[in-house]
Amino acid sequence: MDPVRNPYAPGAGQRPPELAGRDRELAQFEVVLERIARGRPERSLVLTGLRGVGKTVLLNALRSQAITRLWGTGKIEARPDQSIRRPVSAALHMALRELAGRHRDPDRVDSVLGVLKAFALREPENPVGPARRSTKPGPRWQPGIDVPAALGRADTGDLEIDLVELFVDAASVATDLNVGIALFIDEMQDVPPADVSALCAACHELSQTGAPLIVVGAGLPHLPSVLSASKSYSERLFHYLRIDRLDRAAADRALIAPADREDVDFTAEALDALYAVSGGYPYFVQAYGKVTWDAAPTSPITKEDVTVAAPAADAELAVGFFGSRYERATPAERDYMRAMAGLGDGPVPTAEVADALGRKPSSLSPARDSLLKKGLVYSAERGLVAFTVPHFGQFLRAQHT
Repeated sequence: MDPVRNPYAPGAGQRPPELAGRDRELAQFEVVLERIARGRPERSLVLTGLRGVGKTVLLNALRSQAITRLWGTGKIEARPDQSIRRPVSAALHMALRELAGRHRDPDRVDSVLGVLKAFALREPENPVGPARRSTKPGPRWQPGIDVPAALGRADTGDLEIDLVELFVDAASVATDLNVGIALFIDEMQDVPPADVSALCAACHELSQTGAPLIVVGAGLPHLPSVLSASKSYSERLFHYLRIDRLDRAAADRALIAPADREDVDFTAEALDALYAVSGGYPYFVQAYGKVTWDAAPTSPITKEDVTVAAPAADAELAVGFFGSRYERATPAERDYMRAMAGLGDGPVPTAEVADALGRKPSSLSPARDSLLKKGLVYSAERGLVAFTVPHFGQFLRAQHT
């Protein structure tokens, strides 16, 4: 069929033509927005799940909901080697700009922007990554805020103190307009530990005062344990939503609805085959749907079309989705992952990985820790590790058979 009309869209964070299977999360967030608008207390939100389940897509969809309600919004993507001070500054600057045009008191908005500028320019007490290592002088970063930096507010250099003060002041602008501010954080598990603590403290303060500012984070399955390790009360601070693969009905809808708009049908057997190869993971549904469309000569799309097309999708995933991650690993890390794959697709005991490699568990700690930092595996619970990418074990076993 005509590849130009192909409706399927596999891509990192790219919204599929039909956002199927996420109605519950969208409805829950609508309630959160409405409650905050009415001055009701509400928790910040955290989405967790494996790679390829559509966390970023859903995060963007939630942001669209907030924008529709005229909230101020900003989004960042966390990095393990970067403090969140500058990214949060830029995100809140965007949120305040969205609100400023509707505010009746420009001086009040400028006052908060002055606090934001002071926050942005203050060097952290304990920098991470390149900020810690760099000793070469250079031009000072500027946040692009055309008001003088305030003094004595959000400028101590202690991120926990500064973030609380900044969030409270920014939220006050939203209060004046009977709306809220939402800060969206993707890859939240990569926020440096000290910054996680500061972020939790700020959210805790907001929850106690009822200020209309919430954080909506997305990250890998171990994100709740990252937050809990930082602040014990984080278990009660956030509302956690586990984002998983699509059930059969939702996966079928993700395929059928876009095709129907192009006057194309699937046979029941084709849908069976597509669910079998994709496992219901949204990224895979789009990937196999796309190649199957291109391979099918006419409508309806049949099981035979899926059989013909699937190897092309397998090859593309092997290079782009799986292979790119495998190439990032060192030889020792690859050995560790292959041993994991040999033990199965679910969480596996680290002791059994060591037995499979004929090594002591302690000697494998560097490889395991490095894989954790690279986001290739996560600790499902104490003594267990699992892949962050669905079907990765299957990929590794296929590579060495």
